[in-house]
Amino acid sequence: MKLKKLLADNKGFIVLMLGMVFVRSALADYYIVPTSSMYPTLLEGDRVICDRLAYDVKLPFTDVILAHVADPQRGDVVTFTSPADGVRLIKRLVAVPGDVVEMREEKLFINGVAASYEALEPRSDDHLTPKREYKGQQLVYKESLGSLQHDMIVMPEREALRSFGPVKVPEGDYMMLGDNRDNSQDSRYIGLVKRELITGQVKRLMYSLNGDQYYSPRFDRFGAKI
Repeated sequence: MKLKKLLADNKGFIVLMLGMVFVRSALADYYIVPTSSMYPTLLEGDRVICDRLAYDVKLPFTDVILAHVADPQRGDVVTFTSPADGVRLIKRLVAVPGDVVEMREEKLFINGVAASYEALEPRSDDHLTPKREYKGQQLVYKESLGSLQHDMIVMPEREALRSFGPVKVPEGDYMMLGDNRDNSQDSRYIGLVKRELITGQVKRLMYSLNGDQYYSPRFDRFGAKI
């Protein structure tokens, strides 16, 4: 009787909580960026909005796809479940099924076409891997391949997998790389990612807090597009 009364007295709150859980599982979610693997695009302390309906409608709380909405595209920033250990990750999708991917000394090739690289000055130290994590040289480039362009970081002094392939991406699989190219546990290490493991697309930030500066707000990143 006490349980029934408790449920009756808090029915509105319970419905609200269940609704929020359903929305986060099936429609939209938010995600705190915990590492520097996507610098300079995403910073530690960014909270991003993840569109869980960007590609597929899934059975809530599962990876079961009920219907396709759209196909993931090269250049998309996506969240997915790591095929290696089940941890939620956020990376850039660089290759789709059928693509032949190769990397030669940090230079990316897709279907035999080489990306071009333009050296840039970092926007600020806040957009570089924190010195508490890495004190060596960091170089910022604009990586361009066709109409796709984004900034990236390389670390010449750090040991990393800078060459691989060529690899043809099988049907149903996708290749993910971090924009902080030498500081990312991505498809070079965890393998290709199956479509059902992709949990959504990220296009915009909610807000950002700088943990190295007493969680001070990065106001220029509030609501910013990626």
